[in-house]
Amino acid sequence: MTTPIRLEAGTPAPSFTLPNQHGTPVSLESFRGRPIILYTYPQAMTPGCTTESCDFRDARERLMEAGYELVGLSSDAPGKNADFDDAERLGFTLLSDEDHTVQTAYGAYGERNKYGRIAVGPIRSTFIINADGILEHALYNVRATGHVARILKLLELD
Repeated sequence: MTTPIRLEAGTPAPSFTLPNQHGTPVSLESFRGRPIILYTYPQAMTPGCTTESCDFRDARERLMEAGYELVGLSSDAPGKNADFDDAERLGFTLLSDEDHTVQTAYGAYGERNKYGRIAVGPIRSTFIINADGILEHALYNVRATGHVARILKLLELD
């Protein structure tokens, strides 16, 4: 496997339809007319992913007041994402991309440096997509801790 692609601001966000934590199909087009923050996390209920997701949960009201929808995306099955949502009281959409197709299209799955060795897997990333489905920001290899504060600052919501 080679280095994943990297999307850039100004390009259309890749389309998708994936099941949410309740098994209901959700498409990118269903958010048309509203900007979204789509963040990818490696695995539900792990320390880093829990920290990041709970930080998004805690910022959710501020993001919603600014008009943003919040969507998490992982390789986890819908049931695991439902358990994660329930355990952490996240309250926003979590999508399941079990075959990594959407993560790959967004450049959020592929080779990465993990603790000094090359591994293949999810790449923690965040995509800010405007109401017309165009990428405004594509942030790759983000850290779980402090990332949401960075997003709030980027969006001038801090």
